[in-house]
Amino acid sequence: MKRKVWIAGTLVLSMLIVTCQVAKQNSKGQILSTTPASVDSVPLFTADPSPQHLTPEQSLKSFRLPKGYHLELVASEPMVREPVAIAWDGDARMYVAEMNTYMQDVEGTGEHAQSSRVLLLEDTDNDGKMDKRSVFIDSLLLPRMILCVGHELLVNETDTYDIFSYKDTNGDGKADVKRPVYTPGKKSPGNLEHQRSGLDWNVDNWIYMTVDPVRFRYTNGILKADSIPSGSGGQWGLTHDNYGRLYFSSAGGEVPAMGFQINPIYGRMDFKDQYTEEFNRVWPIIKTPDVEGGLKRLTADTTLNHFTAICGQVIFRGDRLPADLSGDLLISEPVGRLIRRAKVTNIDGKITLENAYQKEEFIASKDMNFRTVNMYTGPDGCLYLVDMNRGIIQEGNWTGPNSYLRPQIKRLGLDKNIQHGRIYRLVYDGMKPGPKPHLLTEPADKLVTYLAHPNGWWRDNAQKELIIRNDKSVIPALKLIAAGQDNKWIKSPSPLARLHALWTLEGLNALEKATILTALKDTDPEVKRAAIRLSEPFLLRSDEEILAGLSNLKSDKSSDVRMQLVLSLSYGKSAPAKSLTKEILAASAGNEAITRAQTSIDKNEDVKKFGQRLGRLNEADRNMVLNGAVIYKSLCISCHGADGKGLTSQAAPPLVGSKRLGRNTDAGVRILLHGLTGPVDGQTYASDMPAMADNDDKWIASVLSYVRNEFTQAPPIQPADVKTIREQTAGRTKPWTLEELSPK
Repeated sequence: MKRKVWIAGTLVLSMLIVTCQVAKQNSKGQILSTTPASVDSVPLFTADPSPQHLTPEQSLKSFRLPKGYHLELVASEPMVREPVAIAWDGDARMYVAEMNTYMQDVEGTGEHAQSSRVLLLEDTDNDGKMDKRSVFIDSLLLPRMILCVGHELLVNETDTYDIFSYKDTNGDGKADVKRPVYTPGKKSPGNLEHQRSGLDWNVDNWIYMTVDPVRFRYTNGILKADSIPSGSGGQWGLTHDNYGRLYFSSAGGEVPAMGFQINPIYGRMDFKDQYTEEFNRVWPIIKTPDVEGGLKRLTADTTLNHFTAICGQVIFRGDRLPADLSGDLLISEPVGRLIRRAKVTNIDGKITLENAYQKEEFIASKDMNFRTVNMYTGPDGCLYLVDMNRGIIQEGNWTGPNSYLRPQIKRLGLDKNIQHGRIYRLVYDGMKPGPKPHLLTEPADKLVTYLAHPNGWWRDNAQKELIIRNDKSVIPALKLIAAGQDNKWIKSPSPLARLHALWTLEGLNALEKATILTALKDTDPEVKRAAIRLSEPFLLRSDEEILAGLSNLKSDKSSDVRMQLVLSLSYGKSAPAKSLTKEILAASAGNEAITRAQTSIDKNEDVKKFGQRLGRLNEADRNMVLNGAVIYKSLCISCHGADGKGLTSQAAPPLVGSKRLGRNTDAGVRILLHGLTGPVDGQTYASDMPAMADNDDKWIASVLSYVRNEFTQAPPIQPADVKTIREQTAGRTKPWTLEELSPK
């Protein structure tokens, strides 16, 4: 009897363990997914992965995936080589940008040769595999951004800001018409990894990209730029969710996700606790010795311990994978050969992220050449991965002769694995990929119905196509949908259908005040948020009816609605608009997101007024820098020059880039207090730097704060710091030498 009880107890305990795994929750009480169970028995860790190039069939066997999920091959070499980005037109023809000269050896030889291209791939028998290929555009310099607009493809290449449109007019799969759509004609500076990516046509009809503080509006076949005062940030990869929230990332800063709290046009707002430090920890299934960060980025078993090459993120918005994946943020980490799945939670207006699995990743591979650099929701409702499938995934700046990486690359022979490439799609047992769209040829009336499609790709592209066509005949239908009224196009329009109808009206320049006022009364908070944003042009004109409609939402139960009110009311300069903002802030004093929204707006206004560097400083620091500028231009300019580069007379050393003015050094304070004598960086100058100790601490701090901000982009110095060093060196009577100030 006791034995039976013990067995029963053990069984109950086992069931409890399983139940706990299935019902694993995050700190917010949100149900997370269970630990992935590999369906192909790929081990959780492989200590000695082969660096050899694998065939597509071998690669497919290398993945560890959650139960039920599978990767299918869509295209591979020789059909595609070195793919970095894809885009579908409205008929699901796939354009593929190839960087064919990217790191073909450890030196990056010939990297800037104009021999990259954009391919056009088609699946003619609807089996999910590409079977028709043409070179759509040849002889390009590392194409990095592509976007389909109607029958045209917009393309940006590396090292230039220019964007051109390409079109095939005779149906042979090759572009025969090229025209400029945005041509500032300036060379883009910097390493190719640190240049822009994106061209993401967002729900709000603005086209966003990373790095540069600019967004675009596609109007009459031309991209019209609009500045983003506080900048957009990010690096390689950009995505948006169902409601237009943008998600950036930064490999250089090892930041897996950023900029997703508010639209960048309102400024910057990130929270330290929007994800935990544990979220930065990654879980590869193989040793990963080829890490640019060296030993500090490796665990004891030589696996990558932290995000380092984040890129190609996507919010999955398809309808042909399990519903619990929809809305999740997927982040690629190509150095770790893995893809993170993050659950996105919104509590009181603050977005937070958490790994969907415990000490494991959504997708991981033991193929050392698996290098996903971009991911997308496809027209068929599945997830697509763009895998460069190569050995080196770091640009030449980080593989130099004295780098940690080079010997690892050479030892493993990773530099030999080039000119391959894979495009995969993720599918799920029992779920058939969706049908192929024909948005380019279907009538506008039919496109309207797709605004309610369960796949976000269809909704976005139907909206985009309607706007590009500028077909005004659909305006009455869009008004009915936006108002949530039954109609012959969409019965009982869903919140997402209403949202897209509103933005499509905006894109057609057909949005009327009455439609906005109706949408402000919608039952869905996201529709109300959109309506608030759409009211901004009316706020600029101090429209009383619109302001009254907004005022009715000041106590809305949704924190997101109230936060959007704070953001959008910044466009209203009237006294009632400002009063309404104060009222909302006072009532939401305990809400961190709403309070920070106002801080972001204030800082954004500072940036507009003073520029990015000064605008991002707090008021006290900014005043110090401005006071220092006055002193510098009246006293220091005669020796160091207006631009800080010194004079031809060599009266004094240049200040631009000076190590004595950088971060983590107090040498600048010491020099200003007591002077500097002798050669500087091997150069002798006409006179010594005189001591300035007769001036007070604030004066010293102001001058130094200005030159640091202007010439080295280091943070300001505080008067208290000057006071401390003045006291430490109180007995000094002679100027410093460079040798004394150099770190020992």
